[in-house]
Amino acid sequence: MAKSSSLNVRVVEGRALPAKDVSGSSDPYCIVKVDDEVVARTATIWRSLSPFWGEEYTVHLPLDFHHLAFYVLDEDTVGHDDIIGKISLSREAITADPRGIDSWINLSHVDPDAEVQGEICLAVQMLEDVRGRCLRCHVLQARDLAPRDISGTSDPFARVFWGSQSLETSTIKKTRFPHWDEVLELREMPGPPSPLRVELWDWDMVGKNDFLGMVEFPPQVLQQNPPNGWFHLLPFPRAEEDSGGSLGALRLKVRLTEDRVLPSQYYQPLRELLMESVLGPAEEDAASPLAVLEELTSGDCRQELATKLVKLFLGQGLAGPFLDYLTRREVARTTDPNTLFRSNSLASKSMEQFLKLVGMPYLHEVLRPVINRVFEEKKYMELDPCKMDLGRTRRISFKGAPSEEHVREASLGLLTGYLGPIMDTIVGSVGRCPPAIRLAFKQLRQCVEERFPQAEHKDVKNLAISGFLFLRFFAPAILTPKLFDLRDQHADPQTRRSLLLLAKAVQSIGNLGQQLGQGKELWMAPLHPFLLQSISRVRDFLDQLVDVDGKEEPGGPARALVPPSVTVREGYLLKRKEEPAGLATRFAFKKRYFQLSGEMLSYSRSPECQTRSSMPVSHIRAVERVDEGAFQLPHVMQVVTQDGVGALHTTYLQCKNVNELNQWLSALRKASAPNPDKLAAWHPGAFRSAHWTCCLQAERSAAGCSRTHSAVTLGDWSDPLDPDAETQMVYRQLLLGRDRLRMKFLEDSTLDTTPEADTEKGACPAALAHQREAAARLLEVLADLDQAHEEFQPQEQRKVAPGPLRP
Repeated sequence: MAKSSSLNVRVVEGRALPAKDVSGSSDPYCIVKVDDEVVARTATIWRSLSPFWGEEYTVHLPLDFHHLAFYVLDEDTVGHDDIIGKISLSREAITADPRGIDSWINLSHVDPDAEVQGEICLAVQMLEDVRGRCLRCHVLQARDLAPRDISGTSDPFARVFWGSQSLETSTIKKTRFPHWDEVLELREMPGPPSPLRVELWDWDMVGKNDFLGMVEFPPQVLQQNPPNGWFHLLPFPRAEEDSGGSLGALRLKVRLTEDRVLPSQYYQPLRELLMESVLGPAEEDAASPLAVLEELTSGDCRQELATKLVKLFLGQGLAGPFLDYLTRREVARTTDPNTLFRSNSLASKSMEQFLKLVGMPYLHEVLRPVINRVFEEKKYMELDPCKMDLGRTRRISFKGAPSEEHVREASLGLLTGYLGPIMDTIVGSVGRCPPAIRLAFKQLRQCVEERFPQAEHKDVKNLAISGFLFLRFFAPAILTPKLFDLRDQHADPQTRRSLLLLAKAVQSIGNLGQQLGQGKELWMAPLHPFLLQSISRVRDFLDQLVDVDGKEEPGGPARALVPPSVTVREGYLLKRKEEPAGLATRFAFKKRYFQLSGEMLSYSRSPECQTRSSMPVSHIRAVERVDEGAFQLPHVMQVVTQDGVGALHTTYLQCKNVNELNQWLSALRKASAPNPDKLAAWHPGAFRSAHWTCCLQAERSAAGCSRTHSAVTLGDWSDPLDPDAETQMVYRQLLLGRDRLRMKFLEDSTLDTTPEADTEKGACPAALAHQREAAARLLEVLADLDQAHEEFQPQEQRKVAPGPLRP
């Protein structure tokens, strides 16, 4: 049995932040940390005391996750960034409400004594001899300690307290990964039983020592289960300080999802019910698992459920029947074609998530070239006279004085210059669109055409497809390219406005001219000739898109969302030149273009270069961060591979920023997730000057001094398929509707089950009998899963002892 844990974090906005700049404003951004790992950095919102970010992250976590922290900083383009404040949320605080946290939280002052991180390894024994009781504390090592010195390291020592006695270890200079291997013995003194407290400190030659963290064990733990293992360091106990809002506040949405995933065979009956339901008559189905889920779920939960269902059916090779099932149910209950798929129903969300999961490489191929141009060229474009800033028109060359008309003409030329290549690529991409998407759209079009065959509704069949492809896929990706992995950073305000204009145009094209020229945005009129010309091309494109043979649909189960040979991430990185052991300077890093697929990590001097070097993904044993002090460079990661004779090799890669680093770490960890013999420990430093810069060990082959973080990944479209975890989530949602299902189909039926009663209710007796049978079968499957979870829970509790953290 396994456990899955994921954290959904949304940094919404801030308010009343203090001014840090001489202008009376600030340039705030937010760092998100899970335990000691930085998992995200928001965009910087320039000149704002009430920034709006609206950035969302899903982080897959290890099971021993402790706390989540948000640091708000003011970006300084000259010196060091100023820390404004922080919010720290413990695991217990996040899970106190099953719905998670959705509220404004005041920022607190950053207290150096509270900024602790890392773990300590201890082995404690309680001994007794003729002189009485003795506590023997074996202080072995610590890892990932907070850097307290300007060099990015610390000079740590441990201080052990038991009763009125205390002893200290030696001080290990310039390391965050000290190895002491020292045994300290303390004699019991008269009085009540005492707890054991171990504190870590950074030794300073001048001034007071800096606190690094502590652990404490009560007397009963020392007596019954003496500590032996790794323990998470904690700050000194103190009341939580509230700044009273003087540092401002953040609005956060945080939800932790943890599931106990049973062995695969326990989910098979529920999977069979789900698969059977999509192959039956969708319009008459009211008691299948999918019908129950459709009735129960709403909001954010519906989007998460849609993603899991799409992945589950993709893994079974039945994504087409699944989408067709939901589509037919949605179309059957729609009376006004103008409202078709306009709500966030399970059918709409499932098709939307299907496009993201299957079509992301296609989207990147279509949009990335133009999106990159918009970001790099930073042209000023504006059609709305209420938003025109004539002072910024110096970027555009005019023969005379700038005017609204000049800006409008220049902006129109720029917009069509970007829109033209976008539309040319889209209408020419029929052959590159994934067959699964084309088949899903073919079924969708046929279903809508059968439901609305009237001549006045002839456009509805095309609008159904373009609504998903253009309004829910292309346009949102243009508007927020970072969310679709098209860019590593959010756009600046000017670029964001340009993207909005492009997205509006693509949205109008996707609406096939409906309401063109109506509404409040009449200033878009100069674009109408281009839009109308593009709409006729899109109609032809949609006809070609659905002209596909149904036999091309893959019938077998899928093991991954994209074929292993498809590139899932690419871009320029700085690679450390392979050198013999010795000092590596910053000039040893060379710029190379990297491409990652499920099979290979390859690189060359440029994307066009034919000469490429590569390393098989199957050889990867660890993908981890590198301490900044190892090369005096930020945002460096290492890829540890193993060759055919078992020797380990490390490749160091530098990214442009922390977000790019996190995305490469996540992509590489996901790609290498199935690999056997993954490393449990690693060196976050480099072997230089005959020792490891992290732990100071002199042997190149010395065991790693920190544990690996292979379980920490960012959730996105490239997450691997996991049918057991996906079915577990479906089971959890069905539990919410179990009572309603029982009352609707079973308990009510005991009141009057005669055919006359069924007829009075307006239902076919045979259909009702089928629905009751299906409901009873579903409830039986849920009861069996309940029992399986109850049986596994005691086994899990026996295996997991409280206390030490294991590497």
